[in-house]
Amino acid sequence: MYARNTFILFISCLLFACQSTDKQTTSNSPTLLNDALFPTYQLFAVETPEEIFFLDDDAKAFAERAVYEISISEKNPKRFAKSLFEHSDQNDGAVVYRNNANTVANSTFNNRSANCLSLSIMAYALAEHAGLDAEFYEIDIPEYWTRRDGYSLLNGHINLQVSVPDNPLLVSVGASAVTIDFDPQMLRSPFPRKVISKQKVLSMFYNNKGADALVANRYTRAYGYFRAAALMSPQLQQSWVNLGVLYRKIGALDQAELTYKHALSLNEDNLTAWENLSILYVHQGRSDEAMAITEMVKTKRRTNPFYHFILGEQAFDEGALAQALSHYQRALRLDDGHHEILFGMAKVLHELGDIHQSQRYLQQALKQADNDQDKTRYMSKLAAIASS
Repeated sequence: MYARNTFILFISCLLFACQSTDKQTTSNSPTLLNDALFPTYQLFAVETPEEIFFLDDDAKAFAERAVYEISISEKNPKRFAKSLFEHSDQNDGAVVYRNNANTVANSTFNNRSANCLSLSIMAYALAEHAGLDAEFYEIDIPEYWTRRDGYSLLNGHINLQVSVPDNPLLVSVGASAVTIDFDPQMLRSPFPRKVISKQKVLSMFYNNKGADALVANRYTRAYGYFRAAALMSPQLQQSWVNLGVLYRKIGALDQAELTYKHALSLNEDNLTAWENLSILYVHQGRSDEAMAITEMVKTKRRTNPFYHFILGEQAFDEGALAQALSHYQRALRLDDGHHEILFGMAKVLHELGDIHQSQRYLQQALKQADNDQDKTRYMSKLAAIASS
């Protein structure tokens, strides 16, 4: 069972592989959104949709250079997508991956770092300006967690497809459509995907910003973002789950329970909602109910390597090295091809004093890493071991 102080949030997106139709209203929203608990939430401005998709003149000029061939009637979606990822000495819009880069389109363009959500938002705005059609897709991936500041973050994934509009006056140069995604493996994956609305993407953005604020202990700001997410797209389960976590953090336990149960009414198979409800029951002294939920969740997650991986991460954070090693080993038995699991083995073995084995797992993690950020981190670790 998860430790009593563990918090499980849902965010969209992760580099590796971010329901139903969006609805405008839900009868439960007024009671679920308890403004009285955060009376000053309106002091913290939430970005408008216009601000989220805004592009300055430099970004617009980049979009035009990236998509046009010889004239404005000849558009090349593949060239447009390639330009987003090309590194250059000039500030021409190339982007690199950063998991917590929850930024608006123009900031993403100027910072040249993004996660899958902010990349998709920026690419959508650029494509729209350049006269391409664009559609957001949500990918139905297995549960996958990362750890940040004592929180377990369950990651979702989205990407974007851009295409030349069906217009006899336009010429498609090369492929008529291309998918923009940080992970090439995702483009070849068997995971199903579905078109989602711009409205739902905005809700995901607000949810991610709320999660950032919650992790930073900025509770009133977090409430403002989760509130915006819930009102923008009430069927987005993760914003309700995260709002429940926030309520629990401030001691509003009955409100948290109500919110978790609402998330489960939207999807009774939402294991993150169930798990957080179990943690809440522990705090309320309802141990039998908590244990029943925990056993159900464990049964459903038993074959997911990342479930055991995140248990290892939590144990490692708590200094329970033997327990962490056991969890990492189980994750590795289920999947030995993911660099995060291999790195987990490396760091716990290093702490246990087995430097040789730690180095071996680090080398394997480096081999499996699929972005420069992780490769640099692992090379730095290896260099530090070698120098010691």
